[in-house]
Amino acid sequence: MPAPAAATAGDILVRDLVEGWLVDAGHEVDVANLPPFPGGVDWRAVDPASYDHVVFVCGPFSRYGKTGQLVRRFAGARFVALDVSMREPVSRWNPCTLLFERDSDEAVRPDLALLTTQPLVPVVGICLVEHQEGPRSMHAAAEAAISRLTQGREMSVVSIDTRLDQPGGVLRTPAEVESLIARVDVLLTTRLHGMVLALKNGVPVVVVDPIAGGDKVLAQAKVLGWPRPFVADALHDRELEEALSWCLTDEGRREAAACIEALAGSLSELRGMIVTDLARSRRELGRS
Repeated sequence: MPAPAAATAGDILVRDLVEGWLVDAGHEVDVANLPPFPGGVDWRAVDPASYDHVVFVCGPFSRYGKTGQLVRRFAGARFVALDVSMREPVSRWNPCTLLFERDSDEAVRPDLALLTTQPLVPVVGICLVEHQEGPRSMHAAAEAAISRLTQGREMSVVSIDTRLDQPGGVLRTPAEVESLIARVDVLLTTRLHGMVLALKNGVPVVVVDPIAGGDKVLAQAKVLGWPRPFVADALHDRELEEALSWCLTDEGRREAAACIEALAGSLSELRGMIVTDLARSRRELGRS
């Protein structure tokens, strides 16, 4: 059962779906993958006479390129094509004993990826501060620890940069940055405003101060009441993994929301204090 070499996530989902159908029905199945996908058999090396059916799953289907080579190599087998896009009229070219196309000049069907069930994984944002010079700077160590953390489990990683002065940046406004941070399940960050904007929106953070001994990021985590800040010169992978797991729990989300709720009163008072002090200063200068 070959699947296309240039495979999308949808292609792989449909490949696995159809393989399950065939195995459940009692058929012996070999899956033919091409690099970079591991496992299975190489359809270019196996004996074509060993197969009575070839099932091609998902993708464009034509007499040219690799699909054409596949059809010619297994000319003695019955050919089945599922969820394919026929590149020319079926009346002109159709080598299939069975054709259930996704689209052709004769039919259009819903894509078979709709029948798949896939467990959803966490969406994790990464927001890193640019490296700063100084004897206590440990940005590289902090980033390496965060990189190892993302490799330890399956997750959808989204890179988020809070800087808006970079030419060609994908995020152009504060609203765009904050909206993206607000939609991840957890944020991994070495940046102060990454942590602040995450907690503001009730998103738990694994925050690492990239300065040895801790600096402004650690100080801000403490004043916000976030219970699990880290510093770059005292990082342990196991502790980071435990923190990430906790952030992905309901308790972690509640704690993130509680940080800002606890500060609501003092933050609202701050505006009045600033306005009052500024007015007093202007009066001292003799200005209204």
